[in-house]
Amino acid sequence: MRSASGSRPVTLTAVAGIGTIRPGADLAEMIATGLGRAGLTVARGDVLVVCQKAVSKAEGRVVALAAVRPSDLARRIGERHDKDPRFIEVVLRETRRIVRMNDHVLVCETHHGFVCANAGVDSSNPLRRGTVTLLPVDPDRSAADLRAGLGRLLGVEPAVIVTDTFGRPFREGQVDVAIGVAGMRAWRSLSGGSDWTGRALHASAPADADMLAAAAGLVVRKEAGEPVVHVAGFRYARGPGRARDLVRAASMDLFR
Repeated sequence: MRSASGSRPVTLTAVAGIGTIRPGADLAEMIATGLGRAGLTVARGDVLVVCQKAVSKAEGRVVALAAVRPSDLARRIGERHDKDPRFIEVVLRETRRIVRMNDHVLVCETHHGFVCANAGVDSSNPLRRGTVTLLPVDPDRSAADLRAGLGRLLGVEPAVIVTDTFGRPFREGQVDVAIGVAGMRAWRSLSGGSDWTGRALHASAPADADMLAAAAGLVVRKEAGEPVVHVAGFRYARGPGRARDLVRAASMDLFR
């Protein structure tokens, strides 16, 4: 991608051949090996976008439904909406607040503060039949640990974004968003600057981590097992950013 102004291009490349990720796997080593096989060199200022499920599987955030004992509430919800009460129980354990619920989905606020379907509990592409994957306990810490591990292996620490696929209020379809960030500011304020006409900017705040997550979703083939995207050429604000910084405070959220 290149802007009309002639600035340097931004390239996004899906990294294939990572392999099956199991609990306890050294994800940094698997990614570094995949980058090498793909002939991709990571330079200072590059970004690696990693899907949440790869991180969660490596961290052992996998639950076998056969071992879950559903609560009375989970049974009632399951009966009312024709869903597996064991799945509902796992969702409830990952939930701080149920935002909305119907026959198709529970929209929940997770313990991280994310608002998403089923609190991020996912039964697609399971590690084993009858298992579900949970979000990482601390996705920002996961991103930071992965960045440090890649730095030791590659000799350079890229920024790391951990992503998940979320639906959006008032919009159809889903997009990938950042749930973990390390090595870059998740968003930046342009207040105090001006647009190209010279008009002062007061409220512009690009969410760079979310935009990179969505862009990475364009090149990833989920059915092909490509959990990592290498991004080069994007100028971001470096620093100790967190995806948690993207969660709007309740006092500022007009939709609560």
